Amino acid sequence: MKNILYTILLLTVVSGCNLGSPEAKKPDDSLDYYPPTPSELSKEEFRYYQRILPAWFDSALNFRGFNGAILVAKNGAILYEKYTGKIDLRKKELLTDSTAFHLASSSKPFTAVAILRMVQENKLLLNDSLGKFFPGFPYTGITVQMLLNHRSGLPNYVYFVPNSKWDKKKYVTNTDVLQMLYTERPNKSFKAGTRFSYSNTNYVLLALIVEKISGKSFPEYMQQKFFQPLQMNYTYVFTQADSARSLPSFNYNNAFWQNDFLELTYGDKNIYSTPRDILKWDQALYTDQVLSKEFQDSAYKPYSLERPSIHNYGLGFRMLQMPNGKKVIYHFGRWHGFNAAFVRLLDEKVTIIILGNKFTRAVYNTARLSYDLFGDYQQGGKPDEEESESLVTTSPAKKTETSKKQTVKPTNTKTETKK
Repeated sequence: MKNILYTILLLTVVSGCNLGSPEAKKPDDSLDYYPPTPSELSKEEFRYYQRILPAWFDSALNFRGFNGAILVAKNGAILYEKYTGKIDLRKKELLTDSTAFHLASSSKPFTAVAILRMVQENKLLLNDSLGKFFPGFPYTGITVQMLLNHRSGLPNYVYFVPNSKWDKKKYVTNTDVLQMLYTERPNKSFKAGTRFSYSNTNYVLLALIVEKISGKSFPEYMQQKFFQPLQMNYTYVFTQADSARSLPSFNYNNAFWQNDFLELTYGDKNIYSTPRDILKWDQALYTDQVLSKEFQDSAYKPYSLERPSIHNYGLGFRMLQMPNGKKVIYHFGRWHGFNAAFVRLLDEKVTIIILGNKFTRAVYNTARLSYDLFGDYQQGGKPDEEESESLVTTSPAKKTETSKKQTVKPTNTKTETKK
């Protein structure tokens, strides 16, 4: 079966690469062949992607037990969109374009933009000390910018809270995390500003800063400031009141993933959204509607240069800086059985969104290797290890896929790339 799939993919690639030849058959726009070509794209370009994208994503994810949603767009025009599987693996209802997925750490860009918007509106400064917002804060020398780019040195709450005396029968809130920093003072990782270390605590505190400045809860502020104006009708920040409507998640072996005591913290995670809503967000970022170009440029600037690498972190966004000058702006995420990938290829104005609620590492590698379908992003080779934020103790099965290698064996991505 695998050989057949790769043969289909290869044939699709070859046919796509021959679109420019005089002999290539070019059918008119028709539902028998293609949907109508979006005005933003040429017919040749649109037809090319109509062939190559289903072949790639079906072979890499959809035929491999993926349960989730995929959307790929260029210039805002949807090139590929597919919803595979069930809302709840224990029931029959299927996923649709209105099903909101937990974005996990792909929520962080939203929190970062909220902070940068407040800076743009002169409500705070990037070099403001945390003591300005949290009087007597026990860790000195930390600024708002250091929270945004993970250079604060603050310990990660997803590790220190479970090892504390916290009653695991009670939900932890953002305020609880802050209070534990005051009372328990877990050791910091390093002196503030000296290096990069990914810590969810940073974004929990950023959400609290949004609340202090706005006088509103973080869920309410995000809804009123961004989600409603952009008509992101299915997007929300999770609270306990959303428990009945929120999507469940599952381990790779279909075991239901129970919620735990870290379920209510937000800023670092806990935004639920759909691919189409995220596309609205993505397109708004190409305008001044959400954030000015000056502040967006600052978000996409690398801030950790002490160790040479193509990987870096901006203000709420991860990035790849390729040797040939190409740049990828993205954020992946994982929480329990949820996987999320949100990618922006700014040169081509391509958006790649993959959301799943049945855990599989293949989401990240599939997203990464797809960059080369749009440009020379040099993404062959070993897959990257992204942050894994679920606690092992909360897994529904004793043996989790964390220790089980699951990668996508790609075909020759150079052959597939449209030059």
